[in-house]
Amino acid sequence: MLRTLLIFGFTLAVSTGRAQDISQVVYRSGDCGYACFRIPAIVRAADGTLLAFAEARRDGTADKGDIDLVLRRSADGGRTWGELVVVWDDADNTCGNPAPVVLHDTGRIVLLATWNRGEDHERDIERGRTADTRRVFVLASDDCGRTWSEPREITSEVKRAGWTWYATGPCHAIVKSRAPHKGRILVPANHKFVAPDGSVASHSHLIYSDDRGETWRLGAVSQPGGNESSVAELSDGSVMLNMRHYDRQDSLRLCAVSRDGGHTWSETWEETQLVEPRCQGSLLNYAPAGERSSRTLLFSNPRSLRRENLSLGVSRDDGRTWSRFVTIWPGRAAYSDLVRLADGSIGVLYENGDPGGKEELYKRITFGTVSPEELFD
Repeated sequence: MLRTLLIFGFTLAVSTGRAQDISQVVYRSGDCGYACFRIPAIVRAADGTLLAFAEARRDGTADKGDIDLVLRRSADGGRTWGELVVVWDDADNTCGNPAPVVLHDTGRIVLLATWNRGEDHERDIERGRTADTRRVFVLASDDCGRTWSEPREITSEVKRAGWTWYATGPCHAIVKSRAPHKGRILVPANHKFVAPDGSVASHSHLIYSDDRGETWRLGAVSQPGGNESSVAELSDGSVMLNMRHYDRQDSLRLCAVSRDGGHTWSETWEETQLVEPRCQGSLLNYAPAGERSSRTLLFSNPRSLRRENLSLGVSRDDGRTWSRFVTIWPGRAAYSDLVRLADGSIGVLYENGDPGGKEELYKRITFGTVSPEELFD
């Protein structure tokens, strides 16, 4: 059963109950000597194994410091999870912002991520006041996430001069299944730079590869205001980018559509149907079995004006209207990512916690599943 809330002029449809069939804690603060785990991303490998990525933060909840990129694997649809695997550890530096994608023709998993010196604060990086900057890397696995290649830097291919801060995802990336540019890998990303008036400008953008991740190029750049973003292919082969809003205080999402494979945006708008507390969200095309795209989109984020009420929204018309919202976790919650499971269920990997400060909010990363009947009946 759904109820509606009216908050500061926004009408929110909220489920009155928990929607999860499976709910398992994948990462918990204090595990394996890490103070905090944040920034989830998830994909389903070619053999059906689920790979749950996260940033393992050694010293606390802060975005700086000794941060390793880690994963845990599940071979039973998320009911149980294997040991923690460190994918990338660079001493005391920051390795994070996972954006993984599975290449369905080969099974290879391509993983985009970013790096910076652990001692550098984001506010100093974005103003160019550090000795180094944010750099972009790619890794790959050919054995469903058991082992990984060494990180290979691609910063010069995808980051313009003058850009300071840079982040991939964080969430899954996609491979286009339709023309134009069928087979293209598209990765959502964002960047910042110092504007002529001295302010810090924030934009979202795409990066892409047409050769299975060997070489990379910069795609379309959003209008001002974009930040962390998620990408999905629409039923006609167009591409939608759904973005965290950076400039406004009234908690709306930004959306843009590209009809040329991610080179340019044909339209951009503020999406009043998707409410948020300025937080990351995840977009997924929910296609029938055996298909890669459909008119049905799913979107997860904290559907509130604070980081709480992690919800899953449903659109049946390529993201033009959002007809249903189901609560995944009613309490404190933040970042999330979505994956379609083999049985048609939707997997949700999300940060959640208890009332209180950051230490309580980012207490764990949980995996839950939602049945198609819960969303579509």
